[in-house]
Amino acid sequence: VQLVESGGGLAQAGGSLRLSCAASGRTFSRYAMGWFRQAPGKEREFVAAINWSETGTAYGDSVKGRFTISRDNAKNTVYLQMNSLKPEDTAVYYCAARQGRLIVTVRGYDLWGQGTQVTVSS
Repeated sequence: VQLVESGGGLAQAGGSLRLSCAASGRTFSRYAMGWFRQAPGKEREFVAAINWSETGTAYGDSVKGRFTISRDNAKNTVYLQMNSLKPEDTAVYYCAARQGRLIVTVRGYDLWGQGTQVTVSS
């Protein structure tokens, strides 16, 4: 499975963006998918994850109630809808995949996209 993110860009505080992660490979539906982000000088941080059957999701505390993860297995795509954006959401956002159940740690994901920049101005 290869992952390619898109949808990043510049937004104003309070605005919205939707990130997409397109996956190649016929076994996409077997993978749990996650979104992570990394700001300059900071460690990579868990944002959201979804299991393969869409019956379970998890969110980082800083994005709960503002971000929503979803997936469309027919399109091999996972999405991150980001609402009520804040300047502290500014980071490179990465899509990640792993076989098995969703987890919230960076180390558990073995497939990563190249990242997409999100910048939120105040």
